[in-house]
Amino acid sequence: MRWINRSISRKQSMALGALPIVALLMLYLLLAAQRHAANPMDKILPLPSGMAQAMQALLFQPDPLSGNLLFWADTLASLQRLGLGLGIATAAALLVGLVLGILPPVRATLGPLVTSIAVIPPIALLPILFIALGLEDTAKIALIAIGIAPVMIRDIAGHVAALPREQLVKAQTLGASTWQIMLRVALPQTMPRLLEALRLALGPAWVFLISGEAIASDVGLGYRIFLVRRYLSMDVIIPYVLWIALLAIAMDVALVLGSRRLFPWAHGLEAKGDKA
Repeated sequence: MRWINRSISRKQSMALGALPIVALLMLYLLLAAQRHAANPMDKILPLPSGMAQAMQALLFQPDPLSGNLLFWADTLASLQRLGLGLGIATAAALLVGLVLGILPPVRATLGPLVTSIAVIPPIALLPILFIALGLEDTAKIALIAIGIAPVMIRDIAGHVAALPREQLVKAQTLGASTWQIMLRVALPQTMPRLLEALRLALGPAWVFLISGEAIASDVGLGYRIFLVRRYLSMDVIIPYVLWIALLAIAMDVALVLGSRRLFPWAHGLEAKGDKA
């Protein structure tokens, strides 16, 4: 049987997916052990025991100045900023994308503006945002929203504009107004696409969040990483990076499961079908 025709079960898929991760972990442990055998004080590739020891204080010991558990305070601050930025961007994408996609005059008027904003590197706007909005959370949330909203808007608008024309014609034949078409025809078919666009925006959103926190912040995952880098504290940086990866994966999985549960028809599933 040719490889292109092979079907992979869920267990096989999980096993195959775990192979490269385990291989990378084994390679890291091997290299770290070699470096520590040559130099027990090596800080570039810390051993798991060293990372656990460094993280213990951040996880379980209150900070003398703030009284907070720094790891959890950083996580909460970053998730709040990320959640607000994603929420604003998602709402803007749904509202503006629907209007642009369903109304050709609006698309012709505002489409070029959205495209122009989408091609601007969001990091280049960071100094402007800090000057205009200050160094508090508002600028960081705005960076996330501005960074991902235009791309999401273009995706949603394109999806709505590509809906079968016969659906719109039939709705108008039955007496539906423009707003009824938008809410009853376009909106239900847009929601699965919106969740998919949000999934694709998670990566850039994390980049903008870490960038904003690294430049001006006093708490957050990105702030902590760039604070300890001056001391070459890889035993803190690596666990923080892994934690960010785990949070991002959890959010992605939650969006996939939510989309399948709420919109099974968009995934070729029955209403009571796949619950994975």
